Amino acid sequence: MKGTEAFQELLPLLNDEPVVHANGYICRESFNIKDREANFYMIGSMGLASSIGLGVALCKPNRKVIVLDGDGNVLMAMGTLAMIAAQAPKNLVHVVIDNEVYESTGSQRSLSNQVPLEQIAKSSGYREAVRVDKKEEIKPVFEKLMNSTGPSFMLIKVEPCFDPKTGRVTHTPEEITHRFMKSLQPTGNER
Repeated sequence: MKGTEAFQELLPLLNDEPVVHANGYICRESFNIKDREANFYMIGSMGLASSIGLGVALCKPNRKVIVLDGDGNVLMAMGTLAMIAAQAPKNLVHVVIDNEVYESTGSQRSLSNQVPLEQIAKSSGYREAVRVDKKEEIKPVFEKLMNSTGPSFMLIKVEPCFDPKTGRVTHTPEEITHRFMKSLQPTGNER
């Protein structure tokens, strides 16, 4: 499956959940397919989407929080897997798009072809860690994790394919922050 196909399957499943996106093509693809106020796009700071997502999940325990990450980002900040597992936020779903390369910088190979990230997440203490290889598996697995107690980890294996012509996020970092903070304001279902 191509990375763009994974995004096309996954993004329509989002409602109003806060989603913290890793930098590079992860945020670019999401921005171009389904931009929304509840999307926090990492413009830089590689490897920190999961840390920020953890912070949001701890501050908003009554809302599901999704981290949309990449294999290179997870490998760069692997200690965050242990931190997430230790904090055990029941409302966190960590989705990793794994194309086995650093595609934004020239498709250099990552180590994820030799390091099974879903097994590392599980052994770190995530309650559930699942690997998906087919696009038809994305929806049922994601929906199951959204209805389960987390933290949960979903690894989606894809082929490198992101188009370098995919437009960049056009919001400024200040706009991204303001929109995201506004989306985190309590709703009628929260206190």
